[in-house]
Amino acid sequence: MYQKSTPQMNVYDFILPFGGELDPEKRWVKMANLIPWNDFEDDYAANFSEEGPPAKPLRMALGALIIQAKCSYTDEETLMQISEKPYLQYFIGLKEFQKEAPFDPSLMTHFRKRLNFDVVQYINEKIIRCTMVLALV
Repeated sequence: MYQKSTPQMNVYDFILPFGGELDPEKRWVKMANLIPWNDFEDDYAANFSEEGPPAKPLRMALGALIIQAKCSYTDEETLMQISEKPYLQYFIGLKEFQKEAPFDPSLMTHFRKRLNFDVVQYINEKIIRCTMVLALV
């Protein structure tokens, strides 16, 4: 079962445990703002039936895979890094910092199956087009 994510949140809405706010100039915030997460929701949702436990949102799945690829982490290390860093938690769409990992590392395998090469290539092309349009503005 899949429930669509809420619209992209603002960096200033992310809740930190000791107050303050995330810096919008940090790379993970900038990258999160470049990706049109909601544009890919319907394609991702097609992978799921109406029954069963709720699936993790696209932003969480794709975000975790991007973090892993960019940083060359193992599945386990990806989750450890996400559980320790608020910028990574914002990047995957969490609304506030949490100490525990948002999912088990074994789900990374499922994310890779659902977001296969063709899907990731399509997403990359769309991100590049969005980035090019922003550069022209």
